[in-house]
Formats: sequence, C-alpha cells, structure tokens
Amino acid sequence: MPSILDNSLVERVDIGQEIHTRITPTQKEIRTLIIIGIYIVVILILWRMPILKYILYPFKLLTVGLHEWSHAAAGCCTGAKIEGIELDPDEGGVTRMRGGIQCCTLPAGYLGSSLIGAVLVFCGFNVLASKVASIVLGVLLIILLFWAKNWLTRGITVFFVIVIVALWLIKDGEGLVYFVLFVGVMSCLYSLWDIMDDLVFRKVNESDASQFAKICGCCPSQCWGVTWLFISFIFLGAAIILGIIVFHDTNTN
Repeated sequence: MPSILDNSLVERVDIGQEIHTRITPTQKEIRTLIIIGIYIVVILILWRMPILKYILYPFKLLTVGLHEWSHAAAGCCTGAKIEGIELDPDEGGVTRMRGGIQCCTLPAGYLGSSLIGAVLVFCGFNVLASKVASIVLGVLLIILLFWAKNWLTRGITVFFVIVIVALWLIKDGEGLVYFVLFVGVMSCLYSLWDIMDDLVFRKVNESDASQFAKICGCCPSQCWGVTWLFISFIFLGAAIILGIIVFHDTNTN
C-alpha cells in the first residue's frame, strides 16, 4: 500500500510535468514567437532608416496616441477634466487636462502604452483573443477621437478604425491576429525606445519623468526613466509568458 509520502512525491512530479508542458511552446506558439521576433527586427531596422522609416509613421502616431490616451485615462480616474489630445507631425503629442493627481497621470503615458502593448501581444497568441482585442482597441480609438483637438489626431484615429473594420471583413478576420500583434510589439518598443532615448541617455527638460521628479523631489528624471523602463520590460516579458501558458490548450489543436 503506497504511503502518504509516495503519493505526495507523485503529485509533485505530476504538477512539475504539467508546468513544464504548459511553458513549453507549441508549434503555433513558436510561430507566434518567430513573428514577434521578425516584427522587432523590422521595426528596429525601419525606425531611423531614411525614407523607409515613413512606413512606420502611421503606427508611430498610433502609439503616441495610445500614450496620450493613457495620460487622459489616468486623469479621468483621478478626477481630471480632459480638455483635449493633440498629436503633431513630429511624432509628439500633448494631453491637456485640468485637475487630476499628477503622480498618477505623469507615469501613465509610458506605463499605460506599454501595458496596452503587452495586452495586445498577449492576445496575439490566440485568434479569438485577437478579435476581442481589436474591438477593445477600436473603442479606445473612438474615445481618443472624442478627445481629439486637431485634424492629425482625428485622421490617424479614423484611419485605424477603418483598418480594423476592413480586417474584420477579410477572410473572417484572420489578419487581425497579425495586426494586433504588430501594434502590440510597436507600442511596447515605442515606449521602451522613448524612455531610453529621452530619459536614460539624455535629459529632456519637459519630459513626463522630469515633471514627475520635481513632484517627488527624491530622484532625478533618469532614475524614474530606468524604473519605468524596467517595468515596461516586465510587462512585455509577462505578456509573452502568459500568452504561452494561458492559450496553450487552444494552440495544441
């Protein structure tokens, strides 16, 4: 008759095998990881390349819009009145609001856009989840359109809403997986790139981090930049790991 200790050891082995099975990517998940890798390489190559960089231009404006949307969302959650959001042709943006809690609204731009990107990457591991994510992204863009105060912001918002609708109509929305995954990777990379470029390697006087540093008064803006960068990496890594684990059963079929 097996002892309690033997049963305990068997249960531990079974749990260990289950964990190992779930964290081992399936063929579909390996393909998704390869696509993510290709997207990262392509984006990094095209980012500063003359002429070809304009291929990414609409997506850069979209990620800036998500950055500003995150500021506004944090403002709404802390009692601010959103006066408007504007994107500019130089890939910048501004969110105008009255009130709110600045220690929440200032880091929300970087961390919020990173989180949105990570969620999209997570959903990119599953077709149904990607379709749901595209609907949510469309709703975010409609809200951004409501806050938009210039024609560039309105134009880029309407453009991507049309893209999402068009992808839904083509081959039962199969292309949404690749679109959602690309926007997710782009949003994560843009946030990471922006933090590295503006906060870690050089000081920008009017950055979100510099204003946040003035409020806190304990660390320089570069320190907050590194902290937000670390959190953004965690978001992206967690999205990939959770995507493999959560959708493991659906991706084995």
